[in-house]
Amino acid sequence: MALRDLVPWNNSSRNVSVQGNETGNPFLALHREMNRMFDEAFRSFDIGSFGSSSMTGWPSVELNETEKEVKVIAELPGLDQNDVAIELSDGVLTISGEKKSQSEDKERRFSERYYGRFERRIPVDDVDQDKVAASFKDGVLTVTLPKLPTAQRKVKRIAINGVSN
Repeated sequence: MALRDLVPWNNSSRNVSVQGNETGNPFLALHREMNRMFDEAFRSFDIGSFGSSSMTGWPSVELNETEKEVKVIAELPGLDQNDVAIELSDGVLTISGEKKSQSEDKERRFSERYYGRFERRIPVDDVDQDKVAASFKDGVLTVTLPKLPTAQRKVKRIAINGVSN
């Protein structure tokens, strides 16, 4: 198998047959042509094929909130803590950095890996900026944002009354 057979955008030069001869089925030909048109359109926006996952929201984050703190966990595989910057300003936590390529472009024929700058902004309210802590281990960043004591008192549980007919 040649490398060109593995490259997804190179499929227009190959004749792929699905369950026999597709030239006899106009709906299958229309389906393939529509897929090709969408792939070409989305490739011009540099977001990948239609239906494929893009790196729009990278890095992936998880938010956990308790009465006392907010915890933000971000997956940053392939990075170390020197590649990442964390800032908290005006109620917005910003995680930014850059993932650099380790190989030269002249040797690379195909890549689905993500390189470049990234930034995620997460709104957080009523946190104690002086007690914010961050840790980084095995490509996972954990930022713990303790809530202010006044924010802890703002939470009021509301009872749900059932309505019977």
